[in-house]
Amino acid sequence: MMTMTPETEITADDNVPVIRITREFDAPLAKVFRAHADPELLARWLGPRDLEMTIDYFDCRTGGAYRYVHRRGDDEFGFYGSFHEVRPNEVIVQTFTFEGVPDGVALEWARFESLADDRARLTVTSLVSSFEERSAILASGMEHGVREGYAKLDELLGSAS
Repeated sequence: MMTMTPETEITADDNVPVIRITREFDAPLAKVFRAHADPELLARWLGPRDLEMTIDYFDCRTGGAYRYVHRRGDDEFGFYGSFHEVRPNEVIVQTFTFEGVPDGVALEWARFESLADDRARLTVTSLVSSFEERSAILASGMEHGVREGYAKLDELLGSAS
């Protein structure tokens, strides 16, 4: 199964409960990595435009942890996890849990790759515990949030952040 937009590719493996997101950015690798590791920058782009984001804590280092909340009106959506390995400009390995499904823990690898012409590629691989869980994530509207978030990240990377 595969879904594509002009800029973002989201695939689901037929044999393993994995979701893979691939996106290229017209920005240097270090800038793309920083936007994922710096909580002030992350809060400006992660998620769809109609959600407000607050970060309770975000310690992006090997052994660190995070929690943030997206809000829309009175609705709140909390997420938390731990950073298992952080190597600047290379990889962030973390767990990811939506508080609404506390038993649903994903293990995620965000790999950062430098491309020609001062561009970067990001590949995020999320492994979950079952195909049912993966299907629920894909049906949740996650694709919309990913695309809008990356559009906001494009805007941020184009500014003097």
